[in-house]
Amino acid sequence: MHKVAIHVDENDPQLMNMALINAQNVAAYYASVGDEVEIELVASGPGLNMFVEGKSPVADRLSALTLELPKLTLSACGNTHAAMQKKAGGDVALLSEVGIVPSGVVRLIELQEQGFAYIRP
Repeated sequence: MHKVAIHVDENDPQLMNMALINAQNVAAYYASVGDEVEIELVASGPGLNMFVEGKSPVADRLSALTLELPKLTLSACGNTHAAMQKKAGGDVALLSEVGIVPSGVVRLIELQEQGFAYIRP
């Protein structure tokens, strides 16, 4: 089992699309050689905007990709999410496919400690 952590920390649809292409290409390669890969995409800081319901320019693509790649996990930084909600004065809904982790940076550390390769497009 191969393990890949992809980090997106910029509010840039082009960067997020590159991250998603990376995920698809990695998954396709390992499938072609008969291997499995677990991929976790972690969004933090301004990159969390890519996961915000009604605001994400890649929402449809994220939804389709999570169906296509069952071993793809989308993780949102809880610290960033809390700051967004405080600034907005209320709830900031995330896409249904997204889970919240307490800290994006800590999650990336944990993933690397578990043997995940770190990719930042």
